[in-house]
Amino acid sequence: MSSDLFEQRRKGFENEFFAKRDQQLLEKIRGVLSKEHPRETLKKATGIQDDKVIETLVNLNVNNDTLAAFALYPLVELAWADGKVDEREREAFFRAAAEIGLSEGSPGHAALKEFLKDTPREEARKAWFAWSAELNKRLDPAERKKVREALLQRARAVAEATGGFLGLGSRITAGEQRVLDRIAEAFAD
Repeated sequence: MSSDLFEQRRKGFENEFFAKRDQQLLEKIRGVLSKEHPRETLKKATGIQDDKVIETLVNLNVNNDTLAAFALYPLVELAWADGKVDEREREAFFRAAAEIGLSEGSPGHAALKEFLKDTPREEARKAWFAWSAELNKRLDPAERKKVREALLQRARAVAEATGGFLGLGSRITAGEQRVLDRIAEAFAD
């Protein structure tokens, strides 16, 4: 009788082991599939075919729900231009996000919070410029101007959130101006 108990217990441990193993394999397959699917979706949504740029976007967790947030990535650079993000810059940043419909609780808003946590990354900057170049191909000159002006307006609001000395002088630093110039160049006619 006790050998039956040991046999049942052995089978129970064996079943538990294989169930965990099957679950791990399923999670691995899901991970591979979920990484493959966003790549193709991003290629279609952005027009970008460069696998390295697409990989950067996937690593930044950019997808259909967060692509609009990625459009504001240069604002991350503006907020970090002086090496830190202060509260007024953060507020201006999220006001700009709300203006394009990225309200708190949305996937895009969550993505922006993640983008803003760390200093801008060079590969993310390059991915944004690749995205803007593809977008430019799809826009006529009037649309391009509208996109450029709207993004620059939001960017200036972040840049001007702090700066100047005792409220005097230029509120836009040289580093912020470089970012503003790159945004303008990205959507130049």
